[in-house]
Amino acid sequence: MTQRRSWLLSSFSIILFGVVFLIPFAFILLTASKTQQDAAFLQFSWPTQWAFVQNLQAVFEARDYLLIVAFINSTILTVVSVAVVVVLAAMAAFVLERRRSRWTSGLNLVILSGLVIPPAVVPTIWVLQKTGLFKTMPGLILVEIAYAMAFCVLLFQAFIAGIPRELDEAATIDGAGPLSLFFRVVFPLLRPIIVTVVVVQSVFIWNDFASPLYFLPGDENATVQLTLFNFQGQYTNSYNLLFMDILLVTIPPLIMFAVFQRQIVSGMVAGSVKG
Repeated sequence: MTQRRSWLLSSFSIILFGVVFLIPFAFILLTASKTQQDAAFLQFSWPTQWAFVQNLQAVFEARDYLLIVAFINSTILTVVSVAVVVVLAAMAAFVLERRRSRWTSGLNLVILSGLVIPPAVVPTIWVLQKTGLFKTMPGLILVEIAYAMAFCVLLFQAFIAGIPRELDEAATIDGAGPLSLFFRVVFPLLRPIIVTVVVVQSVFIWNDFASPLYFLPGDENATVQLTLFNFQGQYTNSYNLLFMDILLVTIPPLIMFAVFQRQIVSGMVAGSVKG
């Protein structure tokens, strides 16, 4: 009876996965392969004439190759933001976990508030304007780092809690300073949770639409998600090109998630168990 219930639950999960993920992806792929006339009906059907290559070429050439500029901007934004988040969040979590004091509870509360309090867009724009960082890539990178810090610090804290303090004491006796202790002893042990943070935050920042729209306006600063907005405005009836653009910007995070899915699960499980 238990095996039958488990089999039914597994079958339901597979069907649900197919409905939620595979069917929409198949619809995107088919629509991106249609001509403009076929795609205008927005129907789940085979193309009467395959135009995948023509649509791909048209999307890349649109607006003076804006999509290539957007891919470069999104890559810079994602790589720099995630790299800084990993190092800063790991260091902050190590200090908060190892140095217990009367200030620790207050700092943990401040970090936890970062998950609860919604971001204030207008004050953030005002700060960026006053510091000369509005409409600049460094300004948007700082915003993405700030948004990600709270979640990542909590993940690292849960994992570091499971690392024995005896390792710290042994490294200190051997003459390791604070930075050497962290980067040469503790940081290599964080590899499972680092992979989790890198993949989750890369997908989040790559797919972020609101932050570039608010803090990095302008065609020359477009990210991949903003090209969807531009395509929808310029090609209102060209759903074939719009869905081709959606397909192109979806592929990179999809590949990353598929390659590192096991490391994500193992990192999350290790953090939850050790925490």
